Amino acid sequence: MDNFADRLTAAMLGKRSQLCVGLDPRVSGMPATLVKKHRAGVQEGGGSGRQAVAACFEEFCYEIIEAVSPHAAAVKIQLACFEPYGPPGMRAFQHVCDLASEAGLIVIADAKRGDIAISAQAYSAAYLGRAEGLNGPVRPLRVDAMTVNPLFGTDGVAPFLEDCRRFGKGIFVLVKTSNPGSVEFQDLHVQGDGLFYEQVAARVDSWGEGLAGESGYSSVGAVIGATQPDILASLRETLPRAVFLVPGAGAQGAGAAEAAAAFDKKGLGALITASRSIIYAGGGGKFAARAAEAARRMQQELWSSTH
Repeated sequence: MDNFADRLTAAMLGKRSQLCVGLDPRVSGMPATLVKKHRAGVQEGGGSGRQAVAACFEEFCYEIIEAVSPHAAAVKIQLACFEPYGPPGMRAFQHVCDLASEAGLIVIADAKRGDIAISAQAYSAAYLGRAEGLNGPVRPLRVDAMTVNPLFGTDGVAPFLEDCRRFGKGIFVLVKTSNPGSVEFQDLHVQGDGLFYEQVAARVDSWGEGLAGESGYSSVGAVIGATQPDILASLRETLPRAVFLVPGAGAQGAGAAEAAAAFDKKGLGALITASRSIIYAGGGGKFAARAAEAARRMQQELWSSTH
């Protein structure tokens, strides 16, 4: 399918799942068995600390992907967790994208990029399009969609929209995030036009024109937190063709009841993301099995509450 929203909807229906597992690896959360294994390589002169952490993250994510793939429609891979480890970290990020795609998951790069002109074009090319090479385009990342910061306005989002159109990719635009500090800017009153996040939502709706698929949903989605269900419900009405990427479930306190307002009458139109509550559901040698069980429970809770 050439339309991102159609591919995502098909994945959700095929797995009966609205779950998106966030892959946010951090050293303090790694199972002791993996830490011991990869630390030994550094102690024996087998590479830098960056290489060891990147290899540890890659193995951890591989195990989690294998465990949750029967229960999740998508994974959201947090780029920021890999960036501190330089080139080894970025190679691990690429490998994790490959692994998730090969496992049949929709892959979302949580990069939150935003800029204008050549910079926006380069950010989009890195994740959605095709970067220019010396002998034709270079191999693209195996990413289906990415998160985008809309603060630069329409000319900042335009390169991402163009690559969505050309390559069948998607974007999730930050509209109303789940962190407490979001009110400092997102809830500011715009003279005569309501709140700032409401104006962003209106732009998302217009940016999605022409990018809707047969599912009725557009390749231009919105990031909207689950921690404020009343806002979630209001924005569902404002954005009838936008797929919602909904953080705030699990460790941030929101559950299926709070997230219910994100869905349409068919129980579609939204991905509920959970990270820590799934990938760190258990330690030791059984960390993957416990992640699978946590994902299964959340998948069933979400699906049963909307069908």
